[in-house]
Amino acid sequence: MLTLFLQAQPQGSSSMMLIMMGVMFVGFYFLMIRPQMKKQKQEKNFQEELKVGTRVVLTSGLHGRIAQVQDDGFIIETLSGKLKFEKAAVSREMTQSRFGDKAKTAEKSADNKETVTEEKK
Repeated sequence: MLTLFLQAQPQGSSSMMLIMMGVMFVGFYFLMIRPQMKKQKQEKNFQEELKVGTRVVLTSGLHGRIAQVQDDGFIIETLSGKLKFEKAAVSREMTQSRFGDKAKTAEKSADNKETVTEEKK
C-alpha cells in the first residue's frame, strides 16, 4: 500500500513545482550569487588601486610593502628581501584595516626619515 502511495503523482502540482523552483532560483541569486559577484568586483578594484609603498598582507600571511607594480603581479619587499607575487595573492591593505589613522602618520614620519637619510648621503 505504501509503494502505491509513493508512486502516485499528485494532481495539479506541476505548475506549483515550477513556481517553487523559480522562487528557489531567485532566492539563491539574491542570497549567494549576487553578494559573491559584488565581493569579486570589490577585490578586483582593490587590487587595481594598490600602488608602490602600500603595506599589504598576502593570503599566505606574509607582511610587506609593494616595491614595484607590474602587469601580472607585484614585487613585495619584506625583511628577507624582494619577492614577486600574483595580484590575487594580496589579501588586504595592512595600514588601513589594522592601524587606521595611526598608520598614515607613521608612514609620513617614515618617509620623512628616508628623505633625511638620503639627503645626508
